[in-house]
Amino acid sequence: MIKLLVGLGNPGREYEDTRHNAGFWWLDAVARSLKTELVPDKAYRAKVARVTVDGQARWLLQPQTYMNLSGQSVAGLARFFKVAPSEILVAHDELDLPAGQAKLKAGGGHAGHNGLRDIHAQLGSPDYWRLRLGIGHPGDKAEVASWVLRQPSADERAAVQSAMDRALSALPDLLRGDMARATLLVHTSAPPRPKPPKPPKPPEETPESV
Repeated sequence: MIKLLVGLGNPGREYEDTRHNAGFWWLDAVARSLKTELVPDKAYRAKVARVTVDGQARWLLQPQTYMNLSGQSVAGLARFFKVAPSEILVAHDELDLPAGQAKLKAGGGHAGHNGLRDIHAQLGSPDYWRLRLGIGHPGDKAEVASWVLRQPSADERAAVQSAMDRALSALPDLLRGDMARATLLVHTSAPPRPKPPKPPKPPEETPESV
């Protein structure tokens, strides 16, 4: 059962549409789905919302510390409300997946992601769930820093949105604790759109009789 949903990103208008903020995008969609609003909370250096689902409190959190200090917010709230790492889901941008793909994963390494790195350190455990939202890779490791801090193209953003929509459809199962069904929904790609039928050919013209 997921009790704390976290979206990773960088605060500020200059970052809000960049690839690194995919986690923020998804958590904003979760807040809309649950009809709640994220509000600043100085105690956790984050935007936070509290909702009740099936009679139990759940929290939504967007750290406002910049990406590399995200763990301060996550660990602070988790410890205060006694949320175990296995009850936390962190949504974040993923270089190793193309735009349009999303994967749900429990535990593992941080793969160099600065937000996950700090969450590992602050929680003292890697055993939390991750929602990996593909943003693609620039193809050159030296270009990664600028890639994640740039806006995706319109087509890329639409592909990321499609993956986020699938992940959002799994929200009830995540909150219920049915992680197997949630994983199936997140990992299943949308079926391809059928091609429109070709218009019939016009009848061939025949020369007029003389």
